[in-house]
Amino acid sequence: MSIRPDEITSVLKKEIESFDVDLSLTEVGTVLEVGDGICRAYGLEKVMANEMVQFENGAYGMAFNLEEDSVGIVILGDCLAIREGQTVKRTGRVLSVPAGEALIGRVVTPLGEPLDGKGPIQASAHMPLEGKAPGIADRQSVHEPLATGIKAVDAMIPIGRGQRELIIGDRETGKTSVAIDAIINQKGKGVICVYVAVGQKASTVAGTVAKLRDAGAMDYTIVVSATANDPAPLQYVAPYAGTAMAEYFMYNHFAVDANGVPERSGDGSFRRGTLVYDEKADHLGRKKLAKGSARGLATLCVYDDLSKQAVAYRQLSLLLRRPPGREAYPGDIFYCHSRLLERSAKLSDEKGAGSLTALPVIETQAGDVSAYIPTNVISITDGQIYLEPELFYAGVRPAINVGISVSRVGGNAQTKAMKKVAGRLRLDMAQFRELEAFAQFASDLDKNTQRQLARGQRNVEILKQGLYRPLPVEDEVAVILAVNEGFFDDVDVKDVRTVEPKLLEYLRSHPSGVMERLGAEKALTDAIRDDLLKACEGFRAQRNAAK
Repeated sequence: MSIRPDEITSVLKKEIESFDVDLSLTEVGTVLEVGDGICRAYGLEKVMANEMVQFENGAYGMAFNLEEDSVGIVILGDCLAIREGQTVKRTGRVLSVPAGEALIGRVVTPLGEPLDGKGPIQASAHMPLEGKAPGIADRQSVHEPLATGIKAVDAMIPIGRGQRELIIGDRETGKTSVAIDAIINQKGKGVICVYVAVGQKASTVAGTVAKLRDAGAMDYTIVVSATANDPAPLQYVAPYAGTAMAEYFMYNHFAVDANGVPERSGDGSFRRGTLVYDEKADHLGRKKLAKGSARGLATLCVYDDLSKQAVAYRQLSLLLRRPPGREAYPGDIFYCHSRLLERSAKLSDEKGAGSLTALPVIETQAGDVSAYIPTNVISITDGQIYLEPELFYAGVRPAINVGISVSRVGGNAQTKAMKKVAGRLRLDMAQFRELEAFAQFASDLDKNTQRQLARGQRNVEILKQGLYRPLPVEDEVAVILAVNEGFFDDVDVKDVRTVEPKLLEYLRSHPSGVMERLGAEKALTDAIRDDLLKACEGFRAQRNAAK
């Protein structure tokens, strides 16, 4: 057989051309010491702050302390299989979490791994854990109400989309219940909710998920769980992970219907859209979104609770030898919470008008709101809802102390109808609290004082509300108007809560259709107000006739 040099040459040339050496250079370090969810590694000279690193057993960690001769790493996984002398390598990317519609209705870890046994999550995107807060020019003022369905909150401590409202109080005073009510009340309103459980018992988280599922709220809610059994690093990153998942919906633009609910494509995913602007700009010369344009979605994030996250952060910092400060917390504990809560905003129309509303929860010890962590978070947020143990044990539930509680957004976060009736209620409650303290020492009271005390007692009863039973705004307005106008003055205090649902039932079935009109217009026009008062008068006459 003859050898043909030209054939051999052509084959060799083809092989040389197709030959490709895929070289990759990875910086690898060595674990020096490990324990309690943290480790020190040597050799990762060019690692970035918050960069993900991978250990030999496949677990991930986050570069936390960048020191001169070593790197302090927090371990985000099984630390028991990591040993001294094992290798750890850089990944070249900062810590990020899965995001997208696939997470809605799921219970996940802070790293996006499923906990509900419903199979793997096919996330459409990843968001950085430490996202950048929107700048001043990218925001607009809070002006859209985010109704909680709780009369005391919506009337006197209103919350708006993009606001940060702290829920604070001792343990077992109903803090989580207020937050869960707010989530349940977003049904059908196009608001994507994220509930972040930090340091709670696994049974408590399971109970909360069951309540959300029973109320149909899991259809628009993501639950991020880092229980008390999880290592401190996961408890520390959980609120940031939940915020990153919510930011995906705030920053991306989706096609929405007339009620702001995102429209879905044939495969069930949210349909993307492009921003369309009006020809006219606003008074500052900024673009305004046209009616029917795509937009960023409204989101609600509940952090339950940041006290336990602060404790987890303190544990990590002390283990990594960071210098302790007040109450042994590290010096940057304020920054830990401020950089989290500053990511909540109402974006400008130019950025899609999405919003992220934050409801952080803080647990106080024996009502001490002047402790380190409570004062820090109070100074960052736009108001607080203070839950008082004495009121809770007295049967006033939700146990909201209206005197200390405040919303720094005020009437901007209320509908016109609520704004009209709520001012009178707050004034009546303030006068009642003052007179109540005075009446304890007085034997004879004039008729005017007695009338104010009687009205105040009925106001207190009206503001009581059952667990996980949020009310539509039109029901809240109707009840508050009725009590303001004296329709409950002839009802015994003990019967007020029995009469209230009967009144609402009567108003809903009234032939004038006044409740439907109030719900549609969201304004208490003279015609609607007159019809409401006439209907209330009819209910009173019917009730008196039945006596």
